Amino acid sequence: MIVTVASGKGGTGKTTVAVSLALSIAADRRNLAGNESGQPVRPLFLDCDVEEPNAALFLKPTIEERKEVGQLIPEVDPEKCIYCGRCAEVCQYHAIAVVGKKVLVFPELCHGCGSCTLNCPTGAITEVLDVMGTIERGWAGPVEFAQGTMNVGEPMAVPIIRQLKRWAIPPEPGDRPIVLDAPPGTACPVVETMRGADFVLLVTEPTPFGLHDLRLAVEVARNELGLPVGVVINRDGVGDRGVEAYCAEEGIPILMRIPLDRRIAEAYSEGIPLVEALPEYRQRFAALWEEIAARVRQAREDADA
Repeated sequence: MIVTVASGKGGTGKTTVAVSLALSIAADRRNLAGNESGQPVRPLFLDCDVEEPNAALFLKPTIEERKEVGQLIPEVDPEKCIYCGRCAEVCQYHAIAVVGKKVLVFPELCHGCGSCTLNCPTGAITEVLDVMGTIERGWAGPVEFAQGTMNVGEPMAVPIIRQLKRWAIPPEPGDRPIVLDAPPGTACPVVETMRGADFVLLVTEPTPFGLHDLRLAVEVARNELGLPVGVVINRDGVGDRGVEAYCAEEGIPILMRIPLDRRIAEAYSEGIPLVEALPEYRQRFAALWEEIAARVRQAREDADA
């Protein structure tokens, strides 16, 4: 089961919740994923915030494998090119242009769709890998860990996130707990992280800014992608009741509340996960996962009915 932890607004505690969820699942010996041996399950954690990944600061994984990733961009052979302009005509992203007897390629605009290569009448275009970043994986105790890191100056995070998911998530994950830590916001990287998930857990704060961006995140997850959503209110009690009123109006369950607690902030500043600094939260996060799993099962049953 794949759960994406997201937040329209940055700085709401998304990574704190995602890391705590994975660690609590790993420590819970109950049968959360069909594990009949009674041993702790081994969740998979993906840090999909490839522009500034930070979950490793808390999980402290041992990286065992790393590779460069990117996307294929066109390379033109001037000996074969007849400068007909067909490649530029079919490129909907304007990533290639023909000016006189010269072909210009703009890697920053290219989406690697391959249309120029397929439509070149003389076979003058081949595709070469444009390295955009790295993906790596390993283990953080009982938690399998993977993350992507985008190279400085690269404009697009989506290709790295897409390849990270393909590389780390098994083709048939079944009921294995998989937690995806999404980037902040509601742009394309967030959409790519949510895509294919069974549930989206939205972390927000009870402030006007938190409510504004929560609305946007719900629009993307539920209305555009058709995914079930639930909310965690972090720093509960510091603002107003606008988030609660909105969730009640939209029928969105509030699955957990985390109060404003200086101890949590101090642990965060030292790179200590919430559930290690305050062990009493382990049971709460394990129960949160069970609640999400129950809602996913019910959604699947309703879809099959």
